[in-house]
Amino acid sequence: MAPPKPAPKKKAAVKGRWGLYETSGGLKRKNRYCPKCGTGTFLGRHKDRLSCGTCHYTEFVKV
Repeated sequence: MAPPKPAPKKKAAVKGRWGLYETSGGLKRKNRYCPKCGTGTFLGRHKDRLSCGTCHYTEFVKV
C-alpha cells in the first residue's frame, strides 16, 4: 500500500501590492530607498523595523 500524499500547499495571497504606491499627481513610491544599495532597492516595512532584503540593512522604529 502506498503512503498517503501530502496535502497541496496553499499559494500566498497577494496583499495589496498597489498599497505601496501613491497616485495623486503621478505614481510615487511610499517606502524609502535603502541608503546602502541606492535607488531601485526599497526598505520593507515590518511591525517594528524597516529592512533591506538585499544587503540586510535594518532600521528599528519605535512603535
